[in-house]
Amino acid sequence: MNAGQMLCHLTDSFLLPLGEKEVALIPMSPPQRAVMKFGALYVPLRWPRDLQSTPEVTQGLGGTPPEEFEADRTRLIRTVERFCDPRNGLEGRQHPFFASLTRIQWLRWGYLHADHHLRQFGA
Repeated sequence: MNAGQMLCHLTDSFLLPLGEKEVALIPMSPPQRAVMKFGALYVPLRWPRDLQSTPEVTQGLGGTPPEEFEADRTRLIRTVERFCDPRNGLEGRQHPFFASLTRIQWLRWGYLHADHHLRQFGA
């Protein structure tokens, strides 16, 4: 993934909890889901590289392809601002791996996900 693709991937990912991009829930047992959610959101380790994502947000599959870097960067910033707005209705929205998340869990996920990708580019 290059920097432009990363911007689009993050934008697509932030659109999921805003209800503007749809993705199916990944099938797994409730105990698996609970362990995965706890590990990803609360274990103080960086997420490993090359984690699998859903096709809807994966570059080269269903993710939005990059166009012009500055426009893609601006789109991401605006999407993150909307994601952080307390009126956005995140509470109870479904994450494809973790299922229902609280607003606080969504915000934590958003930080961790963006941090994961920005570190790949030394940002």
